[in-house]
Amino acid sequence: MDQSSDDAGRRQTLLLVDDAPENLSVLSALLSGQYRIKAANSGGNALRICSGPELPDLILLDLMMPEMDGFEVCRRLKADVRTHDIPVIFVTAANDSIDEARGLAVGAVDYITKPFSPPVVLERVRVHLELKRTRDRLNRLGRHFSSYLSAEVATGIRRGVISQGVINQRKPLTVFFSDIVEFTKQTAALPPERMARMLNGYFDAMADIVCAHHGTLDKYIGDACMVFFGDPTSRGTAEDARACVHMALEMQVKIDELQTFWAEQGSGSPLAVRMGIATGLCAVGNFGSTHQLAYTVMGTAVNLASRLQSHATPGHVLISQETYDLVAGDFVCVPLPELHVKGLADPIAAYAVDGVVSP
Repeated sequence: MDQSSDDAGRRQTLLLVDDAPENLSVLSALLSGQYRIKAANSGGNALRICSGPELPDLILLDLMMPEMDGFEVCRRLKADVRTHDIPVIFVTAANDSIDEARGLAVGAVDYITKPFSPPVVLERVRVHLELKRTRDRLNRLGRHFSSYLSAEVATGIRRGVISQGVINQRKPLTVFFSDIVEFTKQTAALPPERMARMLNGYFDAMADIVCAHHGTLDKYIGDACMVFFGDPTSRGTAEDARACVHMALEMQVKIDELQTFWAEQGSGSPLAVRMGIATGLCAVGNFGSTHQLAYTVMGTAVNLASRLQSHATPGHVLISQETYDLVAGDFVCVPLPELHVKGLADPIAAYAVDGVVSP
């Protein structure tokens, strides 16, 4: 074992749980040279230790104890989100294969029978601590990389809903675009770090609202934002559209609340955001190359949502006819004169969302 691994081993803490003092003494003498040791003489004491601020890295747990046996202790540890990932090794005189299977079923990672071989105990402890370190590193990496992805996309990848490779499909989606009116002009005189603080604070607030409504945050484009509903998860086309409009209205309320923050950062006048929403069939999935992929959407609804956003009055939300047909009963919508938008030959119908229909 190299020096760095040896140091890592000494920093780790083992919790020894056994109602027999002599067994605790033997295990402590064996393991204290490499690890910090905590001891408990009952299942209840073990759980109390694990409810404290400093969690053990691994638990060696006796099976047959009065009042609360090892099975119940392990079940409770695995049911608690704080202690769920702590490896538990049963060390017991019970050598019945049924007990061993039961121990693994309640969440233990290993099962050592007494009388035990000291080298076997040392090696199994080392292996399971190393596995825990590896899992912890992978979890940290996963959290780091997932910050570059929408929460919905990250969840879809973890669950296997989103596959690797250049793969996409056609689905009915509702697409949202927003843009801060004249953001570049109003922040041109600000230092770059202050402008970045304003923009990041805004995106933080908007992303929280997107997640609350289960939207898929597609991308940021300067101070613009694109979100879609209906993939990788969907609650039905109509419900996805309603969630998107609710999200947009909640964003506008939050933007009003952000005015004080923006003023403190140096915005010369209140900032307003235009929003556009459209529903339709889109191609959704992985686009790009084998070297780099983007999980995104393409289709007329994407272009239309962007165009509606550019035609919206600052501080308001415009929706397409297709979206209106799905949400009309839930929102107060004001029809607008037909719009001529770039990229479409014919004029389109559009509606301004003026609030939620009172129950």
